[in-house]
Amino acid sequence: MSQRPDLMQRRALLEHEWSRWVPRLSVPGTRPGGTAALRHEVSESWARSLGSVDPGRDSAPVTDDGRVHQRWTSSPLYGPVSALAGELHSIAEDAGFVSAVTDESGTILWTCGGPTMRRRAERVNFAPGGRWDEQAMGTNALSLALRTGRPSSVFSAEHLVSALHGWVCYCAPVHGRDGSVLGVLDLSTTWDRSHPLAMSTVRTLVSTIEARLTTEVSRPARLRLTCLGTERAVHDGRSLPLRPRQLEILTLLALEPDGFSPERLRAALYGDRPVTASTFKAEISHLRRALGGAISPRHYALTAPASCDAADVLRALEQGDTDTALGHYGGPLLPRSAAPGVEEWRTRLEVAVREAVLASTRPEHALRYGERAPYDAEIHEHALRLLGPEDARRAIAQGRLTTALRD
Repeated sequence: MSQRPDLMQRRALLEHEWSRWVPRLSVPGTRPGGTAALRHEVSESWARSLGSVDPGRDSAPVTDDGRVHQRWTSSPLYGPVSALAGELHSIAEDAGFVSAVTDESGTILWTCGGPTMRRRAERVNFAPGGRWDEQAMGTNALSLALRTGRPSSVFSAEHLVSALHGWVCYCAPVHGRDGSVLGVLDLSTTWDRSHPLAMSTVRTLVSTIEARLTTEVSRPARLRLTCLGTERAVHDGRSLPLRPRQLEILTLLALEPDGFSPERLRAALYGDRPVTASTFKAEISHLRRALGGAISPRHYALTAPASCDAADVLRALEQGDTDTALGHYGGPLLPRSAAPGVEEWRTRLEVAVREAVLASTRPEHALRYGERAPYDAEIHEHALRLLGPEDARRAIAQGRLTTALRD
């Protein structure tokens, strides 16, 4: 994209103001003077931020609690944003943006965008786990939106940290029904792509998310199923004590929301094994009672809102989001199950995730998947092809490959 003269002039003016004021504001008690080029809210944020942020730092700090994915899936924003994920991906990739969602503290929980912009963003830790509140990363659109509770944009050298001067960011806070700020939705890109319509796009998306929040509050209690690498069902905040067969039924219903005829579900569970109709119906009845009646009769399907980590993986892969898919992929589907329908879905998921990793040009994807596939030599070879000769992570991939070839 050609650089517009008006943007180039604005950037040059802001760089001048940054060079003029940031060193002065580092002295305690100094207040920024008035200037036509520099917004008051930006200069005031610089003054607040300099007590905790080095303008020369190269990236955002990363939260160290190791539970970013868990925080995201349990966030009230998870459902509404997931429902809009396809639209967010399309906007970000078509317009050359990266999109992000934070929690109320300014920690990024989710991102999407094209590979080029995501790589740029990851260099400054504009990625899940990165902290972008004012105390951690100084003046930026996310921190201003969190502080003011209003939409905000920050262009080029309005950012306190000089590593961000090549960016422009557009943000709006997402409010809950009680008016509290739940997090921020952000669209960011390079400064030369700055466009006034970006802010209106963010506002529209946030309005849609807030409308979905209101709708979801009025729905029945949600069901959350974890079936990749482990087995757990939580309904209305309570863990359900289900037998393995009932977990298999629940998993199949979650993966196929259109439901099953009794004959097809029975075949998916038992195959050719001779099982009486009463045994099969007893399992369905027990599961229906545990879910408060949320399984339709005759044609078996879930009738209450539900989320499932396996379905999340498939949705992310459909959107080309390998990073999110790997975040959800905790291992094989119901690893102890021998039900034909579960085995079929297990294979389908494993092949889909593996092929996405092999198609990815990001070495971290191969390294993450390689943790769960220690004997998959092709994955480790792929990681080595993507890692630079000086990358310390080559030792990890090489060690895994040696083990895989030895066995």
